[in-house]
Amino acid sequence: MTVDDAISRGGDGGFDAVLAQMPNIAIILYGIDGLILRWSRGAELLTGWPSAKAVGLHRDLLLPLTNRTGGTVLVERAGEGWRLRADGTEFLAEYRLRALRDEGGAITGYGESLRDITDRKAAEVALERSELHLRSILATVPDAMIVIDSRGSILSFSAAAEALFAWRESEVVGRNVSMLMPAADAASHDGYIGRFIATGERRIIGIGRIVVGKRRDGSEFPMELSVGEARSDGHRIFTGFIRDLTEQQQAELKVRELQSELIHVSRLSAMGTMASTLAHELNQPLTAVANYMQASRRILDARGEDAESPIREAVTEAAAEALRAGQIVRRLREFVSRGEVEKRVEDLSQLIAAARTLALAGARERGVRGFIELAPDAARVLVDRVQIQQVLVNLIRNAVDAIGNGATRDIRISTARTPDAMVRITVSDTGPGIDPAFAPRLFEAFATSKEHGMGLGLSISRTIVEAHGGRIWVENALEGGAAFSFTIPCADPGEDA
Repeated sequence: MTVDDAISRGGDGGFDAVLAQMPNIAIILYGIDGLILRWSRGAELLTGWPSAKAVGLHRDLLLPLTNRTGGTVLVERAGEGWRLRADGTEFLAEYRLRALRDEGGAITGYGESLRDITDRKAAEVALERSELHLRSILATVPDAMIVIDSRGSILSFSAAAEALFAWRESEVVGRNVSMLMPAADAASHDGYIGRFIATGERRIIGIGRIVVGKRRDGSEFPMELSVGEARSDGHRIFTGFIRDLTEQQQAELKVRELQSELIHVSRLSAMGTMASTLAHELNQPLTAVANYMQASRRILDARGEDAESPIREAVTEAAAEALRAGQIVRRLREFVSRGEVEKRVEDLSQLIAAARTLALAGARERGVRGFIELAPDAARVLVDRVQIQQVLVNLIRNAVDAIGNGATRDIRISTARTPDAMVRITVSDTGPGIDPAFAPRLFEAFATSKEHGMGLGLSISRTIVEAHGGRIWVENALEGGAAFSFTIPCADPGEDA
């Protein structure tokens, strides 16, 4: 028998037996005047009023003071409303008030059922708030966020996911997440989920990996996928966080290309420096050889002995070959010294940023911090980009080596415009500084204070800077550390143009 059946039976013999089977529902019978006639066991448990006290009182007994009717005629209605317990506390009730009629259709009284829905309503409100919170997360989370169930069906799709995959949430909810994957991955995805549920073997869940995603137009892109698992009431959901790696991989490719260019230029510069050094160093002994040969020939000529003519001829040929070697070395030195650079107008901030990224690769993990301070009136320079970046990379890497494992590991790159339409770039560090005894030879080829260094980096840097019409030097900073500075042509006219 239903609640409505119990109320419609009014006060017949089976009424009390039915009410006894419904302890969680309050059933109350009223007279036409609203006075309580019958009060079920459920009403006692729900309100705290015993039947002996409630019977004979008006229905307003159950209503908060602000909602009492003052004895007005009852009408049939149903809904939700606040009710009052005997101890003065209130609860939210789902109620239904029905009129009781005799055989002629005249109203003889009213029957009302009450259910306490306070907890259920609180749970609904909490769920609504939770859903609103989830919606706010989905709308604002910077990485794409997708929630799926154990069958792979999409439950929610964040705003970032909409932008990344070019699908609207309403178009993907309920569909299998494999629609966002290339065909090869889509075919095996559901099997991955099933295997994880059956065996607990983790391949992506809780681990994360680099995979390929597919946009609405069919284009594919690299992405980093991290998946988390949650369980509730026997159900599993999986939340995936996706970060587009397209720009990152493009940036890494540019860094690798730049690194390749820098290595090439570095090798050419090293070859040039070595050739220049060899030309300088070998020219003197070759000249000395030639002088000795000429002196020997003059001595033989003075003695005038025909028996020594083969020796005289050999000495003459040796002197000629030594002179020819010296001419070859001089021509090599002239060729190297005339090396030209291909200058273009470059954005100095981008040039420095690219060099810093390459030079500090792996250094940040050691706690090295890089700072850049750019002068606004020196934004562009007229340089060979790759060569100047090579200078910066050399200086920054030297600074990283100088810092070592010191307490403070800072590298600062600053720029300033000079009065002669040049830009000064300074790379300073917080290392021990430059040994004064070694400073005069710092920019010479093959001069190095490093245990395994070749001593070509600063020499190459000097060659590049001087080929640009600038100069390079080093100073010990007052607060400690070394400060390497060099100048290059400024491309912005400025006041001194």
